[in-house]
Amino acid sequence: MIHIENLVKRYGDLTALNHLNLDIREGEIFGLLGPNGSGKTTAINCMLSLLHYDKGTVEIFGEAMSPDNYRIKQQIGIVLQNVAVFDELTVYENIDYFCGLYIKDRFRRRELVEEAIQFTGLEDFRKMRPKKLSGGLLRRLNIACGIAHKPRLIIMDEPTVAVDPQSRNKILEGIQKLNQQGSTIIYTSHYMEEVEQICTRIAIMDHGQIIASGTKEELKKMIKTGETITIEAVILDDHHLMEIRNLSHVFDLQYENQILTVRCTGARHNLIHILDYLQKNDLPFGRVFSEQPTLNDVFLEITGKQLRD
Repeated sequence: MIHIENLVKRYGDLTALNHLNLDIREGEIFGLLGPNGSGKTTAINCMLSLLHYDKGTVEIFGEAMSPDNYRIKQQIGIVLQNVAVFDELTVYENIDYFCGLYIKDRFRRRELVEEAIQFTGLEDFRKMRPKKLSGGLLRRLNIACGIAHKPRLIIMDEPTVAVDPQSRNKILEGIQKLNQQGSTIIYTSHYMEEVEQICTRIAIMDHGQIIASGTKEELKKMIKTGETITIEAVILDDHHLMEIRNLSHVFDLQYENQILTVRCTGARHNLIHILDYLQKNDLPFGRVFSEQPTLNDVFLEITGKQLRD
């Protein structure tokens, strides 16, 4: 559905996109991840021909994308991180306005607006203005405005920022339902658990390039981390930390506020070996957790950065 080849975008001496190559298949919920400044927003703006780029090609639905290719643009919906609605209009009027940018037939538009209201659970708020809505409801309105015309491709840039857990779950369920109804979705988020929950394939960007891509299972196989062990309320000195670090299959260790976090390769019995060391050295400890690698581990190991850097 989307083919990007050798895309280059420069801002003076800064190269925001460095020969970016990306393919997104029809029917995917495609997660696009990267630390701040990695080039995600620039890539999306170039993809939509909202920015002029220096080199490369962008094809959507098998056609070259350009600023005046309105036939393609009519099949795209955009839900931005910053809520973009009119405070002077009601919920219904906002959705009707944005749907009207694509659908001119009033009767068809009325049907689509009603469907979008029901889809986002805004039936009881149709006559309210945005200033009276909670943060979660405002996000739902933002989504309704972006998807009312039933686009073939939907781009969602952090649609769940600063919303309550109930609204977040409602939004994520809605995204999966949109996908089931036939929309391909590009999804960016700083919440790794969301990406892991809904995305069928994921790409990680850094320095304007894709540095890893695949399903969450494929990405987890790319990294060294096989198990992360956390032990609380344990008092250790530098000698203990050095000996634990030297245990077989341990490759990273962090110790702060009496909490020990040990990252191990995928060998068996890692936890047993560490607990055995603590017991042999008469070192008391509190709760113990053992976790298999997460998408956050993948991101941290591949980029060397926390997602919110």
